[in-house]
Amino acid sequence: MTLVPVPRSLRPTQRAIAFAESLILQVCRAAPDPAYLKRLRTQFARQGIRAAVAQHDTPALFNWLVEVASYQGISDAIAWTFMEEHGRVTWADLHAAFARDPACPKLASFAAFCGCRYRKASRTCAHPEHFPGCPLPRHPLRKGSLNQAAYALYLFLKDGCRGDLVAWIDAQLAAADWPGAPDRAQRMREALLRPLAGVHGFGPKVASMALSDLLLGTDPKREHWLTTGAGLIVVDTLVHNWLHRTGILHRLDAEHAYGPACYQSGGCAEIIEAVASRIDARQFNPAFPAVFPRYLQKAIWAFCAENGLGICNGNRIDDSHSCADHTCCLSSNCHRIALRSAN
Repeated sequence: MTLVPVPRSLRPTQRAIAFAESLILQVCRAAPDPAYLKRLRTQFARQGIRAAVAQHDTPALFNWLVEVASYQGISDAIAWTFMEEHGRVTWADLHAAFARDPACPKLASFAAFCGCRYRKASRTCAHPEHFPGCPLPRHPLRKGSLNQAAYALYLFLKDGCRGDLVAWIDAQLAAADWPGAPDRAQRMREALLRPLAGVHGFGPKVASMALSDLLLGTDPKREHWLTTGAGLIVVDTLVHNWLHRTGILHRLDAEHAYGPACYQSGGCAEIIEAVASRIDARQFNPAFPAVFPRYLQKAIWAFCAENGLGICNGNRIDDSHSCADHTCCLSSNCHRIALRSAN
């Protein structure tokens, strides 16, 4: 197992990292999931995503990615029900729309699309003179931002990836790979996340969630994909709030509001990555990568989520006061910091 050096922003706090390691290891043992990769790969085989990767089927991968993006900001059940009732936007839908040569200059290319500013409720956009003939608002998606996300992703795949997402991923990872470098996984991760940051609706959380599953769940023979996917961390409110309540953020002098700061230097993602370099994930399944930040993040989420162990969340804890659950397996070490003290 190769240890990743503790990031510079966290180096003065080795004891705090050890504290975080102890708590996260306890969480991993409380909610073990040795079948995580097997379950993910079985699911993707059943959905046809593994075949889509093997065949470089970008339209099929687009359809899947757009659906993944549709789950953000709302419960999975509500998002799924809306899509079942109103339908999903597909590559074929957008291919047909662009075949009609829309007049709006925002639809000319991926670079031009920035600043579309479509609003579903007010039916406004950056070029209202083209609104009546624009195909973008015609798809009955849950909110206007998802319409923009679909069109931005389509244009990114056409322009930035030259129509082949799998080949683009392979090329990006190969160019960023420095064999033996301690920050190898980080370099490859950023080679994917930075370009995708320009795609409307695919911020760090959504992009990390989709890419991690895709890279881990489709082709076990692609070592670049496995290493990168293992390092992609999804920080939602459950994960962020747990890091706050336990005192990990406080001990690391890394307290911040939930949002973009979670992915910045010294934020939640970097903390989990630093701890992952100290916990050999093969103890949970010998087939796992030794350094597996995504697995640690999933364990924290499962510890908190209602459809996991449901132990540490706002439904169980009055966030205006310290947690009073002394039956929790973390109770002897957790700092029990009231969440609202961070606001």
